[in-house]
Amino acid sequence: MKKIKVRFAPAPTGFLHLGGARSALFNFLFAKKHNAEFILRIEDTDKERSKKEFEEDIIEGLKWLGISWDKIFWQSERVEIYKKYLKKLFEEEKIYPCFCSKEELEAQRQEKLSRGEAPIYSGKCRNLTKKDWEKFFRQGKSFVLRFRTPIKKIKFKDIIRGKVEFDTKLIGDFAISQGFERPLFLIAGVIDDFEMEISHVIRGEDHLSNTPKQILLQEALGFPRPEYAHIPLILGKDRSKLSKRHGAVRIRDYKEIGILPEAMVNYLALLGWSSKDNREFFSMEELIEKFSLKDVHKGGAIFSQRKLEWINQLWMRKLEIKDLAKRAIPFLKKASLIKDDYDFEKIKSIVRVERERMKKLSDLPEMTDFFFKEQDYDSKLLFWRGMTKEKLLLSLKKSLDLIKKIPEESFVAMHLKDVFLKEAGKFSEDRGELLWPLRVSLSFKKASPPFFEIMEILGKKETEKRVELAIKKIENL
Repeated sequence: MKKIKVRFAPAPTGFLHLGGARSALFNFLFAKKHNAEFILRIEDTDKERSKKEFEEDIIEGLKWLGISWDKIFWQSERVEIYKKYLKKLFEEEKIYPCFCSKEELEAQRQEKLSRGEAPIYSGKCRNLTKKDWEKFFRQGKSFVLRFRTPIKKIKFKDIIRGKVEFDTKLIGDFAISQGFERPLFLIAGVIDDFEMEISHVIRGEDHLSNTPKQILLQEALGFPRPEYAHIPLILGKDRSKLSKRHGAVRIRDYKEIGILPEAMVNYLALLGWSSKDNREFFSMEELIEKFSLKDVHKGGAIFSQRKLEWINQLWMRKLEIKDLAKRAIPFLKKASLIKDDYDFEKIKSIVRVERERMKKLSDLPEMTDFFFKEQDYDSKLLFWRGMTKEKLLLSLKKSLDLIKKIPEESFVAMHLKDVFLKEAGKFSEDRGELLWPLRVSLSFKKASPPFFEIMEILGKKETEKRVELAIKKIENL
């Protein structure tokens, strides 16, 4: 059995998106499953479009997801290696210089399309003589190197898609380098896969059309063919390829809204793969154990924000409160609810009572802002169903009286719950007449955690103060 080795080869021409992250994850899981090497290869030969900020985003995104690599390479540092192989192909007349301008190529393309033909290169420069080449070289004319595509059928077995066949008549002579100095990703990738001894190429289905071209180049260079596995596209609800119009697609966006990396990895794995036992909740370790390319689906995977948030909720409930609270701190700071001298025990208590309601960490500031600062609110919110002003005042004053009688050391949720539930039944047949106004006076909101837990976190002094403010609010109506 040949040694297994895989790679993730992003081009730093854009931010790390869901599709790229999932390809990286599947390669990582496959490598770990087989105790194999996982390479990160930055394909930065496109000097105009490659940017350092994109490269940094890709690397940071992978680190955030917990995807590590054994080695990292930059193609921009390997140009001399590519030139050696380009020279070999040129000397063997398997490639030739094409001097057609962009305008000529576009005109050729449009002409073919108008006739209902595949928009492949016309072959105009294929039969130029070496004398013609020398003349154009002396004139300083720019050129690309094109591969002389033989007319044949390319067949290969894809691990996921099964038997695949391409007719090279529909491919034509394709460009592999701009001059000898700027190899394009098709040839650079083929050379790197050989030099790095890549055994399996696991990538998105959108790369399927590149595979026959790369197989042709492998054959021309005498390279062995790696095994291919083309994973299905990630689709929006309308079954079109996922894009910005469907919502966030960058990994960084999900980090910024408070999706946990464990949840993101868990959900990405489910986009196109499923375990034999139909489980949906996995840690990275469990995914490594269960993952198999044979269980990857052929059909496109529909992305669902709702399901991602559901998995995120499951992960937030699984984490220890201390861990979840630490992760919540940047979101509370960003909302200016806490500063560097925050009370971590208070934050832990707040996270504990709000955890069940949160879908993502960015929900927390809006849900919990009342713990950190007083807010103005509509006095009408204090009224329970059909309550009069007089009854509401009686309710709030009763609550205040009860609060004042409870000793500081007994101001804990369980005791507060016992006291208020017992007194609520005495105050009215409808317990909401005592409990609702108290809840609103403390949280300033319709929806909040149980008020006795709010009281414990706020403390006796702040609780009294807020109920007194509510009384004044109603008295001033």
